[in-house]
Amino acid sequence: MNTPAAQPAVSIVMPCFNSLAHLPMSVSSVLAQTFDNWELIVVDDGSTDRSHEWLMTQDDDRLVVLQQTNQGVSAARNAGLALARGEYIAFLDADDTWAPNFLTTMLAALTAQPQAALAYCGWQNVGIPGGRGQPFVPPEYETPDKEENLFAGCRWPIHAAMARRLAITSAGGFNRTLKNAEDYALWLEIAAKAPIVRVPEVLAYYHFHGVGQASSNKPRAVEHLLAAQQAYVRTHPDFARRVGRAGLRRLMYDNVLRAGFDCYWKRELVAARAIFRRAMRARYGSPRDWLYMLPALLPLAAHSRLIRLFEDDDQHNMQGS
Repeated sequence: MNTPAAQPAVSIVMPCFNSLAHLPMSVSSVLAQTFDNWELIVVDDGSTDRSHEWLMTQDDDRLVVLQQTNQGVSAARNAGLALARGEYIAFLDADDTWAPNFLTTMLAALTAQPQAALAYCGWQNVGIPGGRGQPFVPPEYETPDKEENLFAGCRWPIHAAMARRLAITSAGGFNRTLKNAEDYALWLEIAAKAPIVRVPEVLAYYHFHGVGQASSNKPRAVEHLLAAQQAYVRTHPDFARRVGRAGLRRLMYDNVLRAGFDCYWKRELVAARAIFRRAMRARYGSPRDWLYMLPALLPLAAHSRLIRLFEDDDQHNMQGS
């Protein structure tokens, strides 16, 4: 670990595992920030490529490099948080980027509202095929039903937010048992207790490349989101009583159905089947949903043949009409 610079206002925590192909781009987006009173804590989580060697060639004294054995992204972020000295914390994964004014704009939003624990902004997905990479600015979540809206799903990616360090440490940091939804669990814990502020600008960029990204394992993402939601319900009984059993099932399992059907219509059948079976175990969904889900109990080959049969029938009917 190299020697830290003077006291920063913002600490940026970046976990890194075999990210040499993307690391220069991400670090460059930090170096290009218009606000310069920051420290970048990169936690090399047991990389086996040349990530650590590249990091050690960088001569900016605001860069702090910590090397550890591979323990997962949550443990890496927690290790970075333990070193963080800034009053404000932002997270940037080693394959994502920010607009040059990210830190300036997010810090201004938080300092303008001293009671706010967190600021969130818009983002854009880069590298998704099919024209699905349009910029997105999330709605205002500081509303009377904020907790329900945030409980229903992760509303912004890890790098589209800045939070006060005290809020993050009071929430306990990241849950090391989660490989997905660890950011959701932290944001929910923070935002349910204190005001949050919306920055209606696209300032963060999520770069899709498919290799080793947590978002690529969709059944696991569904399971871990459910696990995080169940943990929140256990530790916040007042919320559970207020929403009620039916409301909790809707907030939790509507996500499962959406994820399952998203995979199904993309013909990612292995993922769709696993997610559909999860919904069926919970006895969730409308009769029409079950018409699509029940074939997931068949062998994969039989399920695929059934889909092709229906597709052929649909094509025949369209030609005959």
